[in-house]
Amino acid sequence: MSSLPSPESSATCPVAHPLDQGPDGVNRPGLYKNAQYHALRETDTGVVEIIRANGTPGKLVTRYDDVKKVLRQEGCSREAALDVDDVGLEGTLLGLDGDNHAAVRNVVKDCFTPQAIEKRRGEIENRAAMQLKAMLDQGEPVDLMETFAIPLTLETISDMLGLPQPDRLQFRQWGEAFLANSDLTRADTDASALAMAGYLATLIEQRRQEPTADLLSQIAVGGAHLPPDRLLMLPIALVLGGWEATASSIGTFTQVLLTHPYAEHESAYAYLIDHPEMIPGAVTELERMFSTSAGDDMPRRVIRQMRLPSGAHLQPGEVVIPSHDAANFDPRVFPDPHRIDFARSPNKHLSFGHGPHHCIGRHLGHMEVEVAIGLLIRELPTLRLAISSQDIQYKAGHAVSGPIRLPVAWS
Repeated sequence: MSSLPSPESSATCPVAHPLDQGPDGVNRPGLYKNAQYHALRETDTGVVEIIRANGTPGKLVTRYDDVKKVLRQEGCSREAALDVDDVGLEGTLLGLDGDNHAAVRNVVKDCFTPQAIEKRRGEIENRAAMQLKAMLDQGEPVDLMETFAIPLTLETISDMLGLPQPDRLQFRQWGEAFLANSDLTRADTDASALAMAGYLATLIEQRRQEPTADLLSQIAVGGAHLPPDRLLMLPIALVLGGWEATASSIGTFTQVLLTHPYAEHESAYAYLIDHPEMIPGAVTELERMFSTSAGDDMPRRVIRQMRLPSGAHLQPGEVVIPSHDAANFDPRVFPDPHRIDFARSPNKHLSFGHGPHHCIGRHLGHMEVEVAIGLLIRELPTLRLAISSQDIQYKAGHAVSGPIRLPVAWS
């Protein structure tokens, strides 16, 4: 973990960003959020000068109300900051503003409402049960990520879209390269984006000619008015957003539950065995404290002068990065923010974003995690890590945090 900057030094010297960046320029976040976030948030206005890994200057916004205002895009633009993005997001939901963004989002938004997702609960529960059985049949120890979390989330979003079964492994490989955000993998990122786009162009044309009941057909038909690049990037964003972060959340949250005491219980996992009604609140609290999506949201460029609630002023042309990891621990909003509290209410964390770019798949991802954790609690009360928690390695140089492997046993 990086050492804490003094308030004086952080106010005058640009901070290297991302905070977990090593000497080689690769970001290596772990299970816990970098302690610098909490020092920077309490420095002056909490808006801090940074130097990004690609050499561009910017400002890191760390307080909850400030982050919300930036995410609402009141004077900030995602589209105007694409030239300083670490991941190529041009033409995607995450790289468009205003009417352009709404035109793409409207094609699929009705499929991701709470009501629409709730109708899928039964099929998600069935898939989770099938995947857990397959995991148990392999015998212990097993990697929870590879045998349960990743198959569950990848198959769920692939089924929704209607991706052919034989092609899903290839899509996963493309996606892993696409989400890598270190300079060392940029060539692979670009190649993966092209490969996915070419593959989807063929599928979308097939669905346009012969539509079915899947989400890809809705995109092909309902999005026929969109420019081709935006049409192709929509399912890419849905697959990547609907799989990687959710799978990582299942693994990360399971690790936390198994290794952290809670109330009078030796572990939070044991507490939930006795109090399964607390699982929804537990998942929400773990989303706040152990978010797996990039903790510092994608850069925005200021397009008109802004004054943030903290009193900080942003000038046109500046690059700003709102940090939901810092905001989620803001004591002005979350009393005793470092304490895990499954009954915390309200709990309006920002891990899924806020404003026009809030995660369209948040309800699907939340349900998948809730179903997965609930199933493990119910069926595997003796679940444990098969290695020391300190030995679990987390992904490096990636837009999504989380364990690479999570070896577990249960007897």
